[in-house]
Amino acid sequence: MKIKNIGGELGLIKLFKENKLPKEVLLGIGDDCAVVKIGGKLVCITTDTLIDGNHFSTKYFSPNQIGMKAMESNVSDIASMGGMPRYALVSLNLRKDSTVEFVKGLYKGIKKVCKKYGVCLIGGDTTSGKEISITITLMGEVEKGYLCKRSEAKIGDFIFVSGDLGKSFAGMHLLQKGLKGKSVKDHLEPRSRLDFSKRFAKNINAMADVSDGLATDVRNICLMSNVGAVIYKDNIPVSESTVDAAQKVGKDPYDYALFGGEDFELVFTVSEKNLGKVPGYLVGEITKKKGVRIYQNGKESVLKRFGFDHFLTPI
Repeated sequence: MKIKNIGGELGLIKLFKENKLPKEVLLGIGDDCAVVKIGGKLVCITTDTLIDGNHFSTKYFSPNQIGMKAMESNVSDIASMGGMPRYALVSLNLRKDSTVEFVKGLYKGIKKVCKKYGVCLIGGDTTSGKEISITITLMGEVEKGYLCKRSEAKIGDFIFVSGDLGKSFAGMHLLQKGLKGKSVKDHLEPRSRLDFSKRFAKNINAMADVSDGLATDVRNICLMSNVGAVIYKDNIPVSESTVDAAQKVGKDPYDYALFGGEDFELVFTVSEKNLGKVPGYLVGEITKKKGVRIYQNGKESVLKRFGFDHFLTPI
């Protein structure tokens, strides 16, 4: 049986998810981070793998940019939990013809982001193979009252995002077509929203980073919280540069926002009583009715398409 026959990534999560966890494990498989209580502190742990030809391309990315993106991706996961990053492990799979200069550039990018967020690089591993890949495991801490889980969305909550969506995917399409535009930098050098999370997490119910597109990440919050959602399509923030890129390649900019991903903005839910305490773009609401629906021009329709899945999305 192929992985796509069990539902892709979601099916794998269900396959490996443990029903019973030790009492010190507050959160296991299924969220942006695992959360473990150690010595009275909440420790959040995440890991991401980036592969050449999938998450980046050495045709477009400099080694420095690859390292930066890999670290920002992990910091984004910590941010989505309301945490602060602390320690990182980096594992590299290099081609046998990889150069020392490439590795130095890669680590320059990693260290740049580590310095930016106060992260200490404490170890890792190196091996060789056919394709270049980089895996980072990042550990952080969450203060009491700041932990945000996907499973905490409540019926009646409002759904917000922290910034413009679709810009990274738009930039990728420009690069693939050999075109120029502001969105190119958004794809090559995405930034996490740790700045936003550390200020406002205490007033947020559920949160995730928009790494797989707004549609998928809202769906994941709904599945974990046992609720549904309506997304207001016309409210989704899309920048002029994303619209410009979409026009150049003949795409819908809102498709980039809904189904693209890797923007590393945050999608989160806020109760009515906390509406004035958290800034952002209102893009929907949490409902009792299950499933994710799109509202546009006075009509509501069930969302049947979702973002990228390594085992379901055609290559």
